[in-house]
Amino acid sequence: MVAGGQSSIGGSFELIDHNGVSVTEKDIINGLTLIYFGYTYCPDICPLDTQRNLTTVDILDEYGIDVTPVFITIDPERDTVKTLNNYVETSHEKLIGLTGSLEQVQKASKAYRTFFRKNGNGEDYLIDHSTFSYLMDENGFLDFFRRDLEPEDVAKNILCFAEKNY
Repeated sequence: MVAGGQSSIGGSFELIDHNGVSVTEKDIINGLTLIYFGYTYCPDICPLDTQRNLTTVDILDEYGIDVTPVFITIDPERDTVKTLNNYVETSHEKLIGLTGSLEQVQKASKAYRTFFRKNGNGEDYLIDHSTFSYLMDENGFLDFFRRDLEPEDVAKNILCFAEKNY
């Protein structure tokens, strides 16, 4: 379960995309959107969750369902526009990477009821964080997915929703 109740997930944000363009949630969420909060320096969980989401997008493409994957960094100190651009370029043609100031990222994180906490100092710190992926559309929150689900399971859930509503 997500803290704070599901109806309260999502909200306004202003961040910088992987091309250096200032964007809001209205620019990013134009249809089915799969949002994940993570960081590119994450050694284990984030790469697996991101790949799961990207595989889900590919599965849904086969059914003609368009879903935009979004990666919002929780590490704006290291995940600069350039870093996110490189990450996106090597990940998936549909992936949108978002960063911003720490305050902007905290505001977005709060809107989605996620948490993150930096552990350690120096260049090799880790970040504890929540690991939900959120399905959104322009009307708001639709569903969330825990990290233990396989891409096929996530795609199946999104497909059922999309067939009823899109």
